[in-house]
Amino acid sequence: MHQMKGYERTVAFIRGEAVDRPPLHPIIMRFAAQYAQVPYRDFCLDHTAKCHAMIKCADDFGLDWVTVMSDPNAEAEAFGMEIEYPHDALPHPKHGPLLHSFDGTADLRLPELDGCHRMMERVREIELFRRTVGGNYFITGWVEGPMAVYTMLRGLTDACFDLYDHEEELVPLFDLFVQNAKQFITRQVEAGADCIGVGDAAASQIGPDFYRRLILPGEIEIANHIHDLGCLAKLHICGNTATIQPDMIGAGYDIVDVDHLVGSMAPFAPLLKPHQVFSGSCDPVNVVMRGNRKQIQTAIKTCYEEANGRVITSAGCEIPGETSLENFSWFCENTR
Repeated sequence: MHQMKGYERTVAFIRGEAVDRPPLHPIIMRFAAQYAQVPYRDFCLDHTAKCHAMIKCADDFGLDWVTVMSDPNAEAEAFGMEIEYPHDALPHPKHGPLLHSFDGTADLRLPELDGCHRMMERVREIELFRRTVGGNYFITGWVEGPMAVYTMLRGLTDACFDLYDHEEELVPLFDLFVQNAKQFITRQVEAGADCIGVGDAAASQIGPDFYRRLILPGEIEIANHIHDLGCLAKLHICGNTATIQPDMIGAGYDIVDVDHLVGSMAPFAPLLKPHQVFSGSCDPVNVVMRGNRKQIQTAIKTCYEEANGRVITSAGCEIPGETSLENFSWFCENTR
């Protein structure tokens, strides 16, 4: 078989077609910035800096994708939250959560994308990826899911209390976040994304009942919108999602990420439809960052066996920036 490019390899793998090897999609953000010697502020705010870092990592380590991931603040900033961007550290809210009470949710309006710097920089990132590496690497855009956006605006603790105190009122609010995600997705697909990832990390913290009633319907709507645009869809929920893993698979995303905290993928692998795959689920800290070569090799092999071969090689979440070049190279080499 000929040596495939990352885009071709990934699409064929998802379709269940023969590939030369499984795709390699590690989630790297701080690692990519540090490797390319890009200050993290620039990595978040300057599309040329992020694209340079991501392409350099893909070229040097043999990755199969490039992504726009850096931090979960783009949508929150569009809704009015002030974000602090230190020179070379993670961004954070400048004055804490935007919403100090639930009453503040009444003032939220659908953002005008052209006036939102962070969101438009993401579109420009995809445009630059398409011009420079389109057809070579699998270009993955990104949006935040409804619970992730609300948690950013309200704070995790108050957001969780609101699930109990304001469940009915949250339905139209979450729909607002879904509509914003859909308009953001449309622009990213028009810019040239091959896939759109949906990150909804806080959804793992609210229990299966709230997830199914309040969050899952919006995630399904987002997946359908991505597919209607002719694009592939990826769902990423950090944490132990074992109780909602069947729901995540049933939502219809082409790629379903599995965090290492879920444990074995074996119970869930039979639920995958013919054109669905997992991505994960190596422990990014104890295996990828701290493990030796044999431990990394064993973890990748175990994931492949648990998923019956239907898994893209990745850690369960972001590989830490502190990971050594040696360990990251081992992780990438073991896929090949």
